[in-house]
Amino acid sequence: MTSGIVCTTDFSESSLGALKWSIEAAKRLTAHLTVLHIYRLTQQNSEAVSLKRKLDEDAIKNFTALEQEYLAGSGIRYDFKTEIGFVDDRIEEHLKSNKISFLVMGKGMSLRNKDSFDDLLNQLQIPLVIIP
Repeated sequence: MTSGIVCTTDFSESSLGALKWSIEAAKRLTAHLTVLHIYRLTQQNSEAVSLKRKLDEDAIKNFTALEQEYLAGSGIRYDFKTEIGFVDDRIEEHLKSNKISFLVMGKGMSLRNKDSFDDLLNQLQIPLVIIP
């Protein structure tokens, strides 16, 4: 068994491709898959709590649909996490606290966060797989 795989998602078509690739890799490698949804809060104080709750609920709803279609019955171990912050910071923190073999991202997700993505590349100590 290998260490885990982290697949970031923003629920776009590009990240769906990354998820499909990650599921197949997790099967082949008998690895645990973590699906990681990272987002930013842009509202102020009291609005932030309700916004976070809404974004988390939406993410769980979106993941549940993906889970039913792609993960249920796949035979792999997996979990889903939501994180608030910059993509590079949240991924880096997740990688520090978990044993991960590689990171998988959809190309669209990485391009939308260009500065953050460049920072991630400079800090990353594991292989990165980018799915078109």
